[in-house]
Amino acid sequence: MFRGLEPYTVGAERGHRPKGWHMRRSLLVGLIAVVASLSVVAAASAQSGHFNLGGKGLTCIVNGTTLTCSGKVSGLGGTTFQITVSVQDADASVLCFNPAGGAKEDTGVPGQGFSFTAAGTTGEQTTPRNGSFNFSFSTATPLAPAGSCPSAQWTTEIDDVDFCGLATLTLFENGHSTPSDTTTVQLQPLANCQ
Repeated sequence: MFRGLEPYTVGAERGHRPKGWHMRRSLLVGLIAVVASLSVVAAASAQSGHFNLGGKGLTCIVNGTTLTCSGKVSGLGGTTFQITVSVQDADASVLCFNPAGGAKEDTGVPGQGFSFTAAGTTGEQTTPRNGSFNFSFSTATPLAPAGSCPSAQWTTEIDDVDFCGLATLTLFENGHSTPSDTTTVQLQPLANCQ
């Protein structure tokens, strides 16, 4: 493949190198360095997705007990991506229903409210050929923890959720745990948070 790269030739003095050997060796080392740097650039550019903040922008709208976030991501590379949302400060109010029934139980009685982190995801998606994707997904409906009602026989219902603060949207590509992009979005409508 590269003639003359042998440290010495048969019949030559030990340590003697043919003319031009150093030049060919330098070219080979340089070629290896270029190939290595190109593979690093290709790997880095595969994770270049980002949220589109212009145009219609990103929205996160409160829908009673869930939050729906919509927008667009661009610059997606690789084969898959996933978008997550989280709101660190969410407060749920609980209604309790007595299985024995009664007029008061038709509308429920207030149970023990709770705070939680609301979260949702698009799940793993296949990257579109054009590298852009319009998304819309919601947080999971919260479940009342044990002890929210006077008795374990009572049924619980989440009456309302106050989402406070900002929603954090995070974009992941190709199953990596390091995000490609993260941004925060003001919730709509604003809750009466303290």
